[in-house]
Amino acid sequence: MTRFRRWRTIILLCAVCPAAATMSPAQTFKTLVSLDYTDGAYPFALIQGTDGNFYGPTDKGGTGPNNGCNVSCGTIFKVTAAGTLATVVSFNGTDGNGPSGIVQATNGSLYGTTSYGGVNDCTSYGSTGACGTVFKTTLGGTLTTLYSFCAQNNCTDGAIPWGGLIQGSDGNFYGTTAAGGAGGCTGDIGPGCGTVFKITPTGTLTTVHSFNSTDGAYPYGALVQAANGNFYGTTSEGGASGYGTVFVITPTGKLTTLHSFDSSDGAYPYSGVVQAANGNLYGTTSELALLDGGPSCGGSGVGFGTVFQITPGGTLTTLHSFDQTDGASPYAGLMQATDGNLYGVTACGGTNGDGTLFKITTGGALTTLHTFAKTDGALPYAPPMQATNGTLYGTTVVGGSDGDGTVFSLAVGLGPFVETRPTSGKVGATVIILGTNLTGATSVTFNGTTAAFTVISKSEIKTTVPSGATSGKVKVITPSRTLVSNVNFRVP
Repeated sequence: MTRFRRWRTIILLCAVCPAAATMSPAQTFKTLVSLDYTDGAYPFALIQGTDGNFYGPTDKGGTGPNNGCNVSCGTIFKVTAAGTLATVVSFNGTDGNGPSGIVQATNGSLYGTTSYGGVNDCTSYGSTGACGTVFKTTLGGTLTTLYSFCAQNNCTDGAIPWGGLIQGSDGNFYGTTAAGGAGGCTGDIGPGCGTVFKITPTGTLTTVHSFNSTDGAYPYGALVQAANGNFYGTTSEGGASGYGTVFVITPTGKLTTLHSFDSSDGAYPYSGVVQAANGNLYGTTSELALLDGGPSCGGSGVGFGTVFQITPGGTLTTLHSFDQTDGASPYAGLMQATDGNLYGVTACGGTNGDGTLFKITTGGALTTLHTFAKTDGALPYAPPMQATNGTLYGTTVVGGSDGDGTVFSLAVGLGPFVETRPTSGKVGATVIILGTNLTGATSVTFNGTTAAFTVISKSEIKTTVPSGATSGKVKVITPSRTLVSNVNFRVP
């Protein structure tokens, strides 16, 4: 099998990871949904929609016809906080195969990528289908394919967009492709080392950067736009030692390699990074290259993965090295919750070898919150997210009652808050506030400056950045409490 073939058939590899770990005190963990293939299989990262429900992609499953997918081509699903599941979209190959990440834009639609599928040939990467797409869909399921990759000769526009999208402060979407581009990679099966791209909401794509191995290769993770307006990300391989990089790139395409991993400080960072409230960036290294495009859990000779901190200037600190008993192979990235701690998952390791859910402070103190055991999920491959009710929600790729993955929740004692979309904007810019029980809200302020607003629903408020506003917290006063935004809203 080739480097980029997806990992439908090898997702039980974590069974080779024996471990024995002591769990932290019991948490309120619930399996909300066990997927059964017809409603999707192998789910990835969740987001919370403005309707208060959760949305996510499944790599396989669904009811769409098989157009070069080998098996069903994946779905976008919706699940309520109580666990009621519904399929929003079933892909059919021509419109995409294997959705890997979604984001809700300020216009209310979901935007994302499929790693394969589309209408252009991808046989040079060992795929029986095409090289991936960018799509949008309404919450009601009206799907539009915005772009099919490998539209240019030798896929110089990119191929296999694994990492999903983010919406930049300019309203456009930014993402990465794990292959393609104009740069060459020694030993690469298909042309190109991967790209950073920009795409407008209507589908006009621009290649912002093509990696050349020296500055990184095969970026699997999504980007993050930092407070300074630049984008930060990782490449899974390449760099000075071949073990991957952390990079920063301006919106116009000037790329700087901040750090090249050399295995002593981590190897193969497959996820992106997150910027914490202290301004530093945090991420994980898996220590293992993806075997046949899929996760592995056994002895690389390098280690079992790390959590790292890196300053915007490039100073890297290893905060934690996993030892298999507390987890192994953290292919997913991290999320900072309202308590200031970082939360993440390991795909393998832990008491049962099926992966863990952990908390780590910005100083490096790690606590295992839950160890998976197949019946409640296995192989968590995406970071948890914190909903505006304070609870953590996430997915496992396999496990559950049908073996096709789960959606879970974990209450860790954190209270409700509000989230702004976007997290920055000039005076007069439209802002959506996402929250819980917003009906009857009486006040919205931006760092103390009062703003006009309209309550759209119990989970959504529409407002604009008021004149005189400065960067800081957004507060919403409701009949029952005052809700504060999870991050500072930045006013340029």
